[in-house]
Amino acid sequence: MATAEIAVALPALVLVTVLALWAVAAASTQMSCVDAARAGARAAARGEDLDAVRAQVGRSAPRGAAITVQRDTDSVRVTVSAAVRPPALTGLPPLGVQAHADAETEPGGQDNPESQAGP
Repeated sequence: MATAEIAVALPALVLVTVLALWAVAAASTQMSCVDAARAGARAAARGEDLDAVRAQVGRSAPRGAAITVQRDTDSVRVTVSAAVRPPALTGLPPLGVQAHADAETEPGGQDNPESQAGP
């Protein structure tokens, strides 16, 4: 009897464990996106070149993340989005995570505002 019960419970336990690990990976990716967006917003608010900001964000963002940097006269906005792939053989779609950070531009930082989007 115990063998049949284990045969039913073991796949369910493995599935729950795999999904829990996927949730941890998603939370970790979300935190990386938030950290990268905040660092990019601070750099852009100081008036750094937008290409340099995008490169800095790309170094700390998850691999394959989409990065958008927008600057106007009063504020900057950095958005980082990434996909978290599901565990193999689960048949689940990728989970998308996104973070954005806004900051006010510092006086004297950038004289000519521009808005650019990343790849």
